[in-house]
Parts: sequence; structure tokens; C-alpha cells
Amino acid sequence: MTGGGTGGHVYPAIAIADAIQALEPAAELVFAGTKDRLEWEAVPAAGYPIRPITVQGLQRRLTAKNLLFPLRAVQGLAQSWRLVQEVQPAVGVGTGGYVSGPVLLAASLQGVPIVVQEQNAYAGLTNRLLGRRAARVHVAFPEAMGAFPVGACMLSGNPTRAALADVDADAARAHFGLPAHARVLLVLGGSLGSKALNEAIEALHPALLQQDDLHIVWQAGRRYSDALQDRVPSHPRLHLRPYIDQMPYAYAAADLAVCRAGALTCSELMVTGTPALLVPSPNVTADHQTRNAQSMASAGAAILLPEANLQAYLLEQVEALLANDSLRQQMAEAAFATARPKAAQHIAEDVVALARRSPALKS
Repeated sequence: MTGGGTGGHVYPAIAIADAIQALEPAAELVFAGTKDRLEWEAVPAAGYPIRPITVQGLQRRLTAKNLLFPLRAVQGLAQSWRLVQEVQPAVGVGTGGYVSGPVLLAASLQGVPIVVQEQNAYAGLTNRLLGRRAARVHVAFPEAMGAFPVGACMLSGNPTRAALADVDADAARAHFGLPAHARVLLVLGGSLGSKALNEAIEALHPALLQQDDLHIVWQAGRRYSDALQDRVPSHPRLHLRPYIDQMPYAYAAADLAVCRAGALTCSELMVTGTPALLVPSPNVTADHQTRNAQSMASAGAAILLPEANLQAYLLEQVEALLANDSLRQQMAEAAFATARPKAAQHIAEDVVALARRSPALKS
């Protein structure tokens, strides 16, 4: 198993691993990742061993770090080659991120069938290249299917945590200290936070809170939270937090979410049926968050608000959506209709089937 760098790559890999373990309790799962990224903490915390691979992405801007890229690429491939020889896997599974490249390439070159999982509506370069060698490619958005060989590609959805399903709304609101009948706006900028979202909410929250039944649950992110706590006056209906570790409760409590359009966030919004105003980050490779948001918007599950229009239109859009219960219900139904809550199970079933046919198990 390999996938790293961000939660969007790491947590789907863990969800697939959990599903494989449920299907085949005796299966041995070994992760490969980088020591300085999220996977090095998240994977052991989930109960799986992880082996180190040295890898570095190619920066899009001119920087001296790119001079090390060829060396790191060769080093990572050599480490991956030795790891595959040592582990002798039946299948290699990758969920994206730079580390997937050398690990799955080394596996494929040694005759191991590989499975690629693409989270975004626009497929990343690493997955596009690996997809040409893959026994199977699982995609989360239909728009990504054209990037991969037709016979190998399946629309499966993004693996999400099982805890998202069937959360009681009253219990969720009690967790955050919210009245049962309040209207709740959830603001998410990721674990580190979004500067653009934080600036917009900082400027507009006094106007929003003029609605005396509105509560704002605002995950500001660890990078920005301390400074915001100093600048933003406390208010009984403003719940400013650096990080929310109980996301199932957050989605269940919300009438509307304002958030970025990362693949994992979009999939969680669909699985939980949470109406959303999506503000894609413009600072990501190939503008893939905009593709994710467009896919959800075209399905009727969300509204896309470009970051360039955030300050000018956020207040108007939020107020209009919170006032329109019927539209939010339609968005929730559209989200549920496009969700694939059993994605992890379906991918795991495919991985196990490939493993049973693998030469590694027959030798």
C-alpha cells in the first residue's frame, strides 16, 4: 500500500487497507511512505507497518530544490525495488502522491499487478503514468475516466471513513454545544487552514451573526488559529477552533458547509449529504479542485464560488442558501445520489481478487 503527502492520499489508502483486512483478516499489509509527511504518523496510528521511501516532487516554480529531483528519484526507485523484493507482494495499491510513483513502478517492473486509485476529477500526472501499467484503475469522479485505459478503469468513488454514516444530528449538535433547532454554518479550510476562507469569514461573520439563530462552527486551521483568536472577538454563537477531530459530528450538525474542494472533502460531503458552497483552491496542480467542484455542482450537490469572488459574494450566497430549505434539501438528495459509500469495500474486493490470482501467492 502506498499513498502519501496529504490526507487526500493517505486516508483513502488506510480505508482500503481496513476494508481488505475485514475481507481477509490474515492478509499482511505493508505501507510505503515518506518520513516527513502525514503518512508517517497516520499509518502506524491506524495499526499498519510503514517502510521509508525517499522521494521528492518536482516543484512547478524555479527553485534550487529541483536540482535534487533526479537524485531523489533514483534513490526512491532503488529503495522501492529492494522493498518489493523483500516483501514479495501479491498486489501493489497506490492512492497517489509522489511516493506512489517509484513504489508502484518498481512493483510493476517486477511483475506485480498494481491498482491505482484516483481521487480527483482531474487525474494527477503520477496516476496517469501508472494507469498505463495498472491491472485496475479506480476513479472517484466520472470526469477522470478519460485519462485511463477503458478496459482497466472503474468508477468506484473515494474511500471514506465508515464513521461518517448514520450520525445522529442531535448528538452531533450536542457535541459542539449547539441548540437543536439552530441553523449551523460549517467553515472548513483543512487541517492547516485556508488564508482566503479565514479572511472572508473574519470580515463577514459580524453580518452573518446578525441572524440570531445562526451558529458558525469555524475550523480555522492550526496555522492561523492563534492569530485569529487574538483578533476575533468572542461571541456565544461563534465556535472558532484550530481543528475538528470529530468530522462525522461536524457534517451531521451542519445545515451548510463552506469549504475547499479537495477530493476527500467532496466525497465526505456526498456521503453525508451535506449541502456545500465550494471555494476551490487556485494553488493546486492543474486546478484539480475546480474540476472536483464543477463535478459536484453539475450534479446539483454543491455551488461553486471561485476564490476571486469570495469576498464579494460569500455573504449573499450563504444567506440565500440558509434561507432556502427546499434548495438545501435538493442539494442533500443530489449529494446522496452521487455518493459511493461502499467505495473502500468495492476496491478491496477487487484487490483481494487480483491477489488470489497473483503469482506471488502461487509460488
